[in-house]
Amino acid sequence: MQTIKLKINDSIYNELMWFLNRFSKDEVEIIKENEDFTETKNYLERELEDIKSVTATFFTVEEAEIRIEKTIRKYENPS
Repeated sequence: MQTIKLKINDSIYNELMWFLNRFSKDEVEIIKENEDFTETKNYLERELEDIKSVTATFFTVEEAEIRIEKTIRKYENPS
């Protein structure tokens, strides 16, 4: 079985889904896109736009380590 990924305009989505649903599950299986994947993809696209538009904030390795340590301490279990 082959797998394809399509980007469909909202105006024809319902018609295409109606057509695809006419096939049996053995012929065509509709695989919904993972919501987490979509959210992550959108986030990364926004981050890339920030980098391209020179509005992104960058940190040195040392600054990143400090921020990571602060975050870890914030969420550590108090024992």
